[in-house]
Amino acid sequence: MRALAEVGPTLLGTSHRQAPVKALVHRLRTGLGEFFQAPAGYEVVLGNGGATGFWDVATLSLIERRSQHLVFGEFSSKFAQAVHEAPYLDEPEIIESPPGTCPTPIANPSVDAYCLTQNETSTGVAMPVERVGPQEQLVLVDATSAAGGMRVDLSQTDAYYFSPQKCFASDGGLWVAILSPTAIARVEQLCRSDRWIPPSLNLLTAVANSRQDQTYNTPALATLFLLAQQLDWLLAQGGLEWAAHRCEESAGIVYDWALGSDFATPFVSDPAWRSPVVATVDLDPSVSAQDVSAVLRRNGIVDTDAYRKLGRNQLRLGLFPAVEPADVRQLTLAIDWVAARLREQHAA
Repeated sequence: MRALAEVGPTLLGTSHRQAPVKALVHRLRTGLGEFFQAPAGYEVVLGNGGATGFWDVATLSLIERRSQHLVFGEFSSKFAQAVHEAPYLDEPEIIESPPGTCPTPIANPSVDAYCLTQNETSTGVAMPVERVGPQEQLVLVDATSAAGGMRVDLSQTDAYYFSPQKCFASDGGLWVAILSPTAIARVEQLCRSDRWIPPSLNLLTAVANSRQDQTYNTPALATLFLLAQQLDWLLAQGGLEWAAHRCEESAGIVYDWALGSDFATPFVSDPAWRSPVVATVDLDPSVSAQDVSAVLRRNGIVDTDAYRKLGRNQLRLGLFPAVEPADVRQLTLAIDWVAARLREQHAA
């Protein structure tokens, strides 16, 4: 924030076609390629609207006829619903599992895109990212809360997309997609066909603009700058491997605390599925998670609420790289302190 204040007078308000902003976009595209060790031919593409907006982009510009969706929480289900409502696509194949678990993709020759979610933000379930079928079947990975905090082999993906308000410590309203040559070929095929695609959702337009280090329409420059600052910091610390290790350290603190607690339990029962970036912890009925979150918020510890539609007595904790592991440990102590007082009140 201090860095943004310093650069603000000469950056904010600048046209996104001008050199200062184009240099910023170039810095991002180059840095993200380095950070994720993008294979040869993969391109970093940017656009406005966030990862939610990218679902519409993908529905129009990446899915040719039919897709397979792994649904295991709110955000994975929303992409599937968007595809279901598209009148020009066949009914998607849905493989679903209950919240707190993770389904497994199944190779199907009738689909042309597999839609995965590396980390289901609503439930704290993480899944492996691996190619499912042959190369011509695209693998589209929603990585919004995972990108920058979880390891990934981009060669197993064709569109690895995210918005920067989680691990990259920026604001929303922007999507970033790292596209394989196969994905770009699909984009060129669909966007040059007779399928109607609005210019703002046309991925080929976004690719063409990104190659010129710009976006189709004016982005939030503060968001770009904060993303670039966080990216530079992560690269200086050691890149993705360092960030993933740091998130795993924080996750270990939370899960070990919950397993040793007499009122808290990890929501995700299978340790292999427990997210290193979003931890979900169920609380005993004697401790209201809503009350815990309210007390924490009044004391400057914000946004520990469960996902509202999940309807559980639960805390959901962000463990992104910008969060110090020592602060995570202090948070567990704060929760213990609050819970003890709430239980005393409950007993009385």
